[in-house]
Amino acid sequence: MYPQRPEGFDGLGYRGREEPGGLGKPFSSSAELGHWVSSPPDIPGSRNLHWGEKTPQFGAATPLGGGLNEEAFPGEQLNRFAGFGIGLASLFTENVLAHPCIVLRRQCQVNYHAKNYHLTPFTIVNIMYSINKTQGPRALWKGMGSTFIVQGITLGAEGIISEFTPLPRELSHKWSLRQIGGHLLLKGLTCVVAMPFYSASLIETVQSEIIRDNPGILDCVKEGIGRVMGLGVPHSKRLLPLIALTFPTVLHGVVHYVISSIIQKFVLLLLKREASHRLPTESTNSVQNMLDAYFPELIASFVASLCADVMLYPLETVLHRLHIQGTRTIIDNTDFGYEVLPINTQYEGMRDCINTIKRDEGMLGFYKGFGAVVVQYTLHVAILQLTKIIYTTLLQNVA
Repeated sequence: MYPQRPEGFDGLGYRGREEPGGLGKPFSSSAELGHWVSSPPDIPGSRNLHWGEKTPQFGAATPLGGGLNEEAFPGEQLNRFAGFGIGLASLFTENVLAHPCIVLRRQCQVNYHAKNYHLTPFTIVNIMYSINKTQGPRALWKGMGSTFIVQGITLGAEGIISEFTPLPRELSHKWSLRQIGGHLLLKGLTCVVAMPFYSASLIETVQSEIIRDNPGILDCVKEGIGRVMGLGVPHSKRLLPLIALTFPTVLHGVVHYVISSIIQKFVLLLLKREASHRLPTESTNSVQNMLDAYFPELIASFVASLCADVMLYPLETVLHRLHIQGTRTIIDNTDFGYEVLPINTQYEGMRDCINTIKRDEGMLGFYKGFGAVVVQYTLHVAILQLTKIIYTTLLQNVA
């Protein structure tokens, strides 16, 4: 599972930082001011990228200009507010506005009955409308609280494990194969700790609103602990033990992290190189400085997450089917949007699941619900672009 996270993700937020040895000047003075962007993962496996760059404390950096105080920069406070607003818009889009896409995406992935694979965004939007019409808007935001709980457990587990073990949470620039191995082992252990809670969260997001009771905010934690202890709601004999889910869970989380890390660093390098070659003008300098300070990490994070999600979508489909099997879950009929279907698969493991999907549903069966990914990231880039336009206009007016 993913999980990760792009450049500079540190706990509940990531801060802008200088890149030692980077090409040209890193960015403007705005980049040296502490700014926060939070983008936690929606499934286990922290996706934060720590490559040894120590995060400066907020307010510790000194603006360029030596002894000049803040009064000499009338737009400085607006710059800070812009960075916070841009990050908040990204966080809100990824975890709230895009949640209906996550719900439909997962329901399509586990629905082996479905005749309509929803590979395009047009059919996904249509089925969203049908479900909203028959069950109300609440059906599209179900399980959102549990996804935040899983994110918190993931981040907390990673921090605790790294604190009490020699496994590095960050990689220095002078990394070694041993450090990389320990770092990836930390990610794998984090996936294992979050795995039962992720299973409970998955059930909440795909369970049909028609037949489910109102879940409590901590039901995800209770169900996760019950899954580990073998207590709680009775499950069928087809329920796979957690030990059988460990390998696919860790595989998805670690591979997703590695892919997003590599792509994110590559995109960020390209953006920095482009910024270093750009010739500033007096009329656009302050605005461009703000964009150079806040947008490169967001763009790199967005591209890395998109590429990793697309590349690992088939593995995610297999993973979700294995997690949901035997839990007696009833999902919405994604062909029509007004009926319910039981999940009664009988996969023996990861290999059997892959072979069964390939035989019964074809290769496109691994991409059921892919249209939801297109809608999700289209919405995300639209919000980022709108936020960029708003703050560019504000800064131009101030300047």
